[in-house]
Amino acid sequence: MTSAPFDYAPLWPAGLPAAAAKWTGLARYSFVGGNNDAEQVPVADLTAAAVSVLTREGHMLATYGLASGPQGYLPLRDFLAGKLKRDAGMTCTADDILIVSGSLQALDLVNHALLARGDTVIIERDCYQGSINRLTRMGVNIVGIPLDGDGMRMDSLAAALTELKAKGIQPKYIYTIPTVQNPTATIMPDSRRRELLALADEYGVPVFEDDCYADLVWSGERPPAIHALDGSGRVIHIGSFSKSIAPALRVGFIVAPWPILSRMLALKTDAGSGALEQMVLAEYCVPHFATHVPQATRGLRAKLDTLMDALNEQFGTAAEFEEPKGGIFLWVKLPDNVDAMRLSQAAQKAGVSINPGPEWSVDQRHAHSRIRICFASPTHQDIRDGIALLADICRTEFGVPERIANVAQAKG
Repeated sequence: MTSAPFDYAPLWPAGLPAAAAKWTGLARYSFVGGNNDAEQVPVADLTAAAVSVLTREGHMLATYGLASGPQGYLPLRDFLAGKLKRDAGMTCTADDILIVSGSLQALDLVNHALLARGDTVIIERDCYQGSINRLTRMGVNIVGIPLDGDGMRMDSLAAALTELKAKGIQPKYIYTIPTVQNPTATIMPDSRRRELLALADEYGVPVFEDDCYADLVWSGERPPAIHALDGSGRVIHIGSFSKSIAPALRVGFIVAPWPILSRMLALKTDAGSGALEQMVLAEYCVPHFATHVPQATRGLRAKLDTLMDALNEQFGTAAEFEEPKGGIFLWVKLPDNVDAMRLSQAAQKAGVSINPGPEWSVDQRHAHSRIRICFASPTHQDIRDGIALLADICRTEFGVPERIANVAQAKG
């Protein structure tokens, strides 16, 4: 007996996000997503770490939280406390850290602990798409602050805080990605971090610091985390192993004072993030993290060079960008007549995926002709071939860039 398929549509609650599209695989030339270089994943050492820790402590998988409590595997939290002190200048202990399932869960926990519909938050004008989408779905009012070569502009932040105060609006937090900002890849200098903290203190606003890309600085040296400069406990700090080790591991962390951390822990209803991943990471990171990251960033830096060379060759002066000091993405400005959304759609049909700028900004007009290009995952040859194809598509759709022959002549 056959019957008509059951109709779930009448059961959908109001406000449910649009249905997800079915996975159809990556594009031939994929320049989207926070994916890593497959060759840089330390498979052999991760394998050895898994065998070692499972042989020694595998029986602990029988206990939720590996008998380390709901905040996560204690050896991993101990490693993070030491790493954050060494690399970011932060003073924290394992008790200040909550292990989560990637930085996206960290975003959700912070938002659900602090925000309600109608609240106001301050974020960078060009910002991580996941942050913007989450705030929009929650019905939160977003105030975007322009950036320059040193990150979020403090004059604009001060003006926004003054204006909100005059209206009687108290923002719930200031969200920033200060170290390798997404998508602009800027790094906020120490002095500006202190200015941000001073403004946050003056107006009584917490700071939400997203440090997910901070390990990927070419020089290996970064300014201290904003958390490290704060003595009041107003900074919530999140990070991840997704960019430094592998995104599919889905391990991130939150560092915050117990009054707010305890609230987020109560909202974390998954009975703990994946224990095996935590065990393997702790076993691997203690002996290998400090040497793995410089090797990985050297590979990323080489791919960035290939990408910039390809853009200069194929687009000439039609593609404007600032050379980043780290990260996995390049924020590119194309001529004003280029519609990045339309370019993205045409490119996708031809097998090239890019992030259109309007999806990564709270000011879609400002980002109308900008695109984000992720360079970590494709091979060097795929970068060259994919950018050449993208230039052909852009030329067909918008008449730019000029023909390569003309670009070559212009270079003399």
